[in-house]
Amino acid sequence: MIGHGFIDLHTHGIGNYDTRTGRAEDILKIAEFHGKAGTCTILPTIYPASINEMRKNTEAVRKAMQVQKSKRAEVQKLGSSEVQSSFVLPRFRTSALILGVHLEGPFLNPLRCGALNKNSFIKPTISSLKKLISGYEDIIKIMTIAPEIPGALKVIEKCVELGIKVNMGHSDATYKQAVDGKKAGATGITHLFNAMRPFHHREPGLAGFGLIEEDLYVEVIADGVHLHPKTLGLIFNRKRLDRIILVSDSVIGAKKKGMPVYSRRGILAGSGITISDSIKLLKGIGIPGAEIIEASVDNPRRYLAI
Repeated sequence: MIGHGFIDLHTHGIGNYDTRTGRAEDILKIAEFHGKAGTCTILPTIYPASINEMRKNTEAVRKAMQVQKSKRAEVQKLGSSEVQSSFVLPRFRTSALILGVHLEGPFLNPLRCGALNKNSFIKPTISSLKKLISGYEDIIKIMTIAPEIPGALKVIEKCVELGIKVNMGHSDATYKQAVDGKKAGATGITHLFNAMRPFHHREPGLAGFGLIEEDLYVEVIADGVHLHPKTLGLIFNRKRLDRIILVSDSVIGAKKKGMPVYSRRGILAGSGITISDSIKLLKGIGIPGAEIIEASVDNPRRYLAI
């Protein structure tokens, strides 16, 4: 059952835990940390890697979802009075619900890899897609794809046919190529402005397309670093308000809560925030509370129809 708190559709990890794992326990810890920060639902996001490695990570999420399902059944069986005295279930009740998986790759553009390992990116083909997702179609909710890579449009169409939402991201797409991605069925953009062709007045690219195209959903990382506060203001002032989705893009290794995380090469690799941290920042720059709630609760619900 989906709660009424914040929903985070893009988190790779938090604290000392990461989705690059085969252990359900690690995924459950990520859910627990987010839950304690007020996030009710998460999509653990899998890094691009070999197909076998990504499947191992996805299996860990499936097993964690099964544990949560079992615990929910136990809660219902015990009843509220007995739950209060349980040593196990109260901790579960503070955890975010794991709704499924967001696959960030591996069909991405090496030119816009950011901190991701570009050597793990592969050519988008229907065959590779089937190998990647076979047996997990029911839990894969979102997949990030670079639409300009040869073969990507057919893969986008196949994902949509299977009921998987497609975000465009880690992409060097021109405006026209972004249009083509949407025509193929893409409905969102992963972390707007980050890891994509920069906006230019003569070539708006994917970033410009995200701002201009009214019905396209856009992920927004509101930590004040991935997007300057004035850029955040621009997005909320320009973009259709029911299409903005706050995400943490949180990763393992934040040395200080709320601070961004950099790779060893000094590349921005993700955030150390939760959605509640985003809300504090947005309130501080004057974004109305109703718009913030829409972006952190209503819009991700609408995007995944949950």
